[in-house]
Amino acid sequence: AGTLARLLAKKGFDVFAIDVDPSMNLYSSLGIPKEVASRITPISEMNDLIEERTGAKPGSIGSVFILNPKVSDLPDRFKIIGPDGVKLLVAGTVVNPGGGCLCPSNALVRALISHMILRRDEVVILDMEAGVEHLGRGTAKNVDAMLIVVEPGARSVDLAKRIKKLALGLGVKNVFLVGNKIANDDEKLFLERAANELEINAAGWIPYDKKVIEADLKNVALIDYAPQSPAVNEIRSIQNFILKTLT
Repeated sequence: AGTLARLLAKKGFDVFAIDVDPSMNLYSSLGIPKEVASRITPISEMNDLIEERTGAKPGSIGSVFILNPKVSDLPDRFKIIGPDGVKLLVAGTVVNPGGGCLCPSNALVRALISHMILRRDEVVILDMEAGVEHLGRGTAKNVDAMLIVVEPGARSVDLAKRIKKLALGLGVKNVFLVGNKIANDDEKLFLERAANELEINAAGWIPYDKKVIEADLKNVALIDYAPQSPAVNEIRSIQNFILKTLT
């Protein structure tokens, strides 16, 4: 997600990258220094803000809260400007595994994502955990494309199948598969067959690339460390595929 955001920004697009993954490490692939990222508090953990906007304290059970809180000011208020002008917003996710979907924290995050997709003019890239929990039906219908990243393996393919079903059920118009960490022709063939069986068009096949590991060890964005590496070149091809498909 970070490399794709940087590539789009280099093409002149105004890009807003939103981190909704529990690992919350999108900053690293964007090239934002760790010392800057360490000062970021995910919006899902801003308890005072959540209570202010939803009318309920995070973690409260059985309370009444606002499902469509005001969020229009949050993107510009909490954004971090990264390389190539990419704007990062760390929305975070609900930490409490028993919290379920109907809680003040999730209400604020989902309202924020909906606002970004429906009301903003930037290219919005969401880095999400496996699933579509943060997308409501009205929001999903306005998502231009969803990329399901799949690694060679039966469990990864099974998860992709479930995500595709959920995404299409919510109204996402374009769902594409992206193969990742492909080490050889057999693994690529496995994923090509899986894509055919799942009836998902493939946007690209990212090869296993040692430069990815080296960049991670050095805590440097891959696009800065090895801009012409096999992985970056394939993500560049994926970018071109998306732009051609959607325009």
